[in-house]
Amino acid sequence: MNAKKLATFAGIALVLFFVIARPAEAAGFVDNILTALQDAAEAVITFVSSVFS
Repeated sequence: MNAKKLATFAGIALVLFFVIARPAEAAGFVDNILTALQDAAEAVITFVSSVFS
């Protein structure tokens, strides 16, 4: 088994453990990531709108 597959399996196992052991914290973490992505997308939209107006 090469290192890339091993790292992938270890990452998946860690995520599953985190979700099973601490579901509330995992949900909060995902919510924070999605909020950050939404903020970034809104900033890009604002920038593009400013350039073309």
